[in-house]
Amino acid sequence: MLSTTPSSCPKGTGSSILSALQDLFSIPWLNKSKVEKQLQVISVLQWVLSFLVLGITCSLIFMYIFCTDCWLISVLYFTWLIFDWNTPKKGGRRSKWVRNWAVWRYFRDYFPIRLVKTHNLLTTRNYIFGYHPHGIMGLGAFCNFSTEATEVGKKFPGIRPYLATLAGNFRVPVLREYLMSGGICPVNRDTIDYLLSKNGSGNAIIIVVGGAAESLNSTPGKNAVTLKNRKGFVKLALRHGADLVPIYSFGENEVYKQIIFEEGSWGRWVQKKFQKYIGFAPCLFHGRGFFSSNTWGLVPYSKPITTVVGEPITIPKLEHPSQKDIDLYHGMYMESLVKLFDKHKTKFGLPETEVLEVN
Repeated sequence: MLSTTPSSCPKGTGSSILSALQDLFSIPWLNKSKVEKQLQVISVLQWVLSFLVLGITCSLIFMYIFCTDCWLISVLYFTWLIFDWNTPKKGGRRSKWVRNWAVWRYFRDYFPIRLVKTHNLLTTRNYIFGYHPHGIMGLGAFCNFSTEATEVGKKFPGIRPYLATLAGNFRVPVLREYLMSGGICPVNRDTIDYLLSKNGSGNAIIIVVGGAAESLNSTPGKNAVTLKNRKGFVKLALRHGADLVPIYSFGENEVYKQIIFEEGSWGRWVQKKFQKYIGFAPCLFHGRGFFSSNTWGLVPYSKPITTVVGEPITIPKLEHPSQKDIDLYHGMYMESLVKLFDKHKTKFGLPETEVLEVN
C-alpha cells in the first residue's frame, strides 16, 4: 500500500517552488518599478519617432504599395483623402479613446508633466491660448492638450482644446489621422476662423507662438520667448472676440540639449532657410539613450515640465482691428505673460532673480 503521509513526498518541494518564484520576481528586469520606468521610456520614444519619421515612413509605404499587386489599397486611400481633404480645417476627428490611451499616462509620468490651472474659463467664450516656450518638440503642449493624461477636460470642463501645428502635416497619409484623433488642427487662418466662428463656444486653440524661430534658441537653463513681433494671433483674437490666455511651461527647454549656431554662421543660415521655405527649422539636438541615461539618444531627459495656464484677457470683437488696437492688446498679453512667469518661477526651481527674456 502506498503511504499518503507527507513523509512520502519529496522534501521541500513546496518551499522550493515558492523560493524559485520569489527569485524570478526579484530579477531586475521584472521589478515593478523598473518595468514601469521602461514602459515610460518606450511611450516617450514612440512619440518622438512618430514626430520625426511617421510622416515620411507612411508616405513611402503607400508609394511602395502602389507599385505592388495591392495597388488598389493606395488608390482607395488617396481617393478617400481627396473627399476628406478639408476635415482638418474643421476641427478634425477628435477621439476620446485615443486621447485616453494608457500610453499617454506613461508619457506623462516619465518627466513628469503637470498642468496647473490658475483661473476658471467660461464655456460661453472662445479662447486663443498662447503656449510658451516652444522647446524642441513642444512635449508639454502635446501631453497637456492633445491627450487627457493631465486631465485637461476635468480641469477645464466644457472647453475643447485644439493644439495647432504645421498645416503640411495634414497632407501626409495616416499621420493626419493620428494628429486629428488627438484634437490637433492646422495652424492657419481658415482653420482658426472656422473654429472661432462656426463651431460654437468653448473652443480653445493652442498656438505655440514662438514657432520654429523659438525652437532654435531652446537650450537648458534659458527662459526666452519669441513674441515682440508675433502679433497675428492677437489680430485673430480681436476679429473673433476670443479671449487671450498666456501659458508658460516651466521645464520645456530642459529636456533636450541643442547645438546653438551663432547668428551669421552657416548653420544658422541653413536653419533659417528651412524655416522660411518649409515651415520648420532643423535642430541639432540630443537626449539620452534608450537603455542608459549616460549615453546620447533621442529619448528626452526626464526633467519635470509644469505647464501653468494663466488668467484670460478679455478681448472685444472688432471686425477690422486697427494696428493701434493690435498693439494695445499685444502689449497687455506680453505684460500678462511676464507676470505669470514671475509669479510662479520660484515654485518650479528658478531663482527670484531669473528674468524672462522676451525677443
